[in-house]
Amino acid sequence: MQTPSSPRRLGELAAHVGGELLGDPGQLIHGLNGLEEAGPGDVSFYGNPRYRRQFEATRASAVLVGAGTDAPPRDGVALVRVPNPHLAYAKLLSLFHPASRPAAGVRPGAWVHPEATVHPEATLLPGASVDRGARVGARTVLYPGAYVGEDAQVGDDCILYPNVTVRERCILGARVILHASSVVGADGFGFAFNPEGEAGPEHYKIPQVGIVRIEDDVEVGACTCIDRATVGETVVGRGTKLDNLVQIAHNVKVGPLSLICAQAGVSGSAEIGTGVVLAGQVGVVGHIRVGDLAKVGAQSGVAHDVEDGQVVSGSPAVPHKEWLRASAAAGQMADLLKEVRALRRRVETLEKERGE
Repeated sequence: MQTPSSPRRLGELAAHVGGELLGDPGQLIHGLNGLEEAGPGDVSFYGNPRYRRQFEATRASAVLVGAGTDAPPRDGVALVRVPNPHLAYAKLLSLFHPASRPAAGVRPGAWVHPEATVHPEATLLPGASVDRGARVGARTVLYPGAYVGEDAQVGDDCILYPNVTVRERCILGARVILHASSVVGADGFGFAFNPEGEAGPEHYKIPQVGIVRIEDDVEVGACTCIDRATVGETVVGRGTKLDNLVQIAHNVKVGPLSLICAQAGVSGSAEIGTGVVLAGQVGVVGHIRVGDLAKVGAQSGVAHDVEDGQVVSGSPAVPHKEWLRASAAAGQMADLLKEVRALRRRVETLEKERGE
């Protein structure tokens, strides 16, 4: 839960984000808002030239701008020059809306197995469950419906929102956030075809006996699923952020500081490197590697390895510049087809005239 803080002086805010203030340091600021919605007493941010019109028309008392922005301050609108306006805005949001947590303790209606270990500073709200042999760290909060399975480990300062499931033996580091209805450690999708099953041909289930290990400072969106490994570990690296409705299959390795956006899916045993960005609805086939700092455009299908630092788009994914050229050409296909047909008719006419 977050509650707004009291007003603060603009000079204090500029110092908090390490910015250069062009304006009145004594101006009282009550909150933050978007450029179009902001009014007197608000701070906004301007970090993209496409919003120039909104920036020039904003009624905010102050705007966070990039250090290289050449726009002068307007009457009644101070500027705070910072290296990264988006980051500065996020820091001020955290300042005005400090996170709070429920008081420590196991609430009536929560269930803890006698052989589980729950730190005295952890919070279990009604309906949360911690099974046999599981461990829950200090200052971790389990909201109603959250379940920690047998022998699972949840580190310090984690948040498991309502109806989160962490299945048996899976491991969460410190400061992990799992949003509502996410599932860590469901069975991987593994079946072997058996043509001679007792009742006829069948898909024989391969036991999924591995675990999921989520490292420190990972955030997982609502309804996202991270499957346990067939054997060994499925890993999500430190500081990685997964959006809502993401699927991470068995034995996938996701490196540190990667971003995987909504409805993306990574197939079994694929490796996602450090600092990778997978945009929305990207699909990655199994057993390939997406290299460090690579970026994959929205709705792309990645069927082959992607080199470190490469930017790809399309399905199948190709280097982004090639995809842009192909996309531009695709828009001209109808006209090109008409032209080819016209040229074919002319050739046929000329051949008839020459008796060929």
